[in-house]
Amino acid sequence: MGTSENLIAHLIELRTRLLHLVIALLLAFICLFPWAPDLYTLLAQPLLAKLPKGGQMIATGVTTPFFVPVKVAMMAAFLITLPYTLWQIWRFVAPGLYAHEKRLVLPLIIASTLLFFSGMAFAYFAVFPLVFGFITGIAPQGVAVMTDINEYLSFALGMFMAFGMTFQVPVAVVILVRIGMVSIEKLREIRPYVVVGAFVVGAIFTPPDVVSQFMLAIPMWLLYEAGVVVASWMGTKKAAQADSR
Repeated sequence: MGTSENLIAHLIELRTRLLHLVIALLLAFICLFPWAPDLYTLLAQPLLAKLPKGGQMIATGVTTPFFVPVKVAMMAAFLITLPYTLWQIWRFVAPGLYAHEKRLVLPLIIASTLLFFSGMAFAYFAVFPLVFGFITGIAPQGVAVMTDINEYLSFALGMFMAFGMTFQVPVAVVILVRIGMVSIEKLREIRPYVVVGAFVVGAIFTPPDVVSQFMLAIPMWLLYEAGVVVASWMGTKKAAQADSR
């Protein structure tokens, strides 16, 4: 098979995978659409639980009450279909990988997905209640805290992305070690700079309160340490396998 035939075959395969992804996403969204308002209520629960008695959220846009819950349903559909999406990506790239690459890539994809979901869950269940409790607690006397639902969605998505990406630190550490860009000794040597960097990231990507900054920085540092441990273990295991041959 010539180069042009190979390219056409890859493009057809790519189109097939993308079509499967779009169909899966649409089906999940259609199933979730009737419960879009309930999904938004669930997303907003950490804030609603901290509002003063009688407090509520508001919608300042004419179409906001419709489109914001729809966005949440789409986000939920994406998260539900994410494992299937990654599986389709894996099926597309796997034929071009060597056996040792397949043994590394698949566990990293699974670990990355689980860590991203863990980061989102940590933000929702641990960070949001503390942040909203702090914000509503320091509101001046006579000021009613009534957050726009679109603003809240933007805030929640930003926090989900920040914590989801932060929880990818172990995967990034393992990849950097495996491709030879950095050594375990160097990772241990730069630990103080990583700690400082974690608090800088926490200050940038979280609201301006000390609690949420610490709740991003400390997990980031601990996950870095976990990545170093895993990378070191993988290196030791690989060396032992090489010695046994």
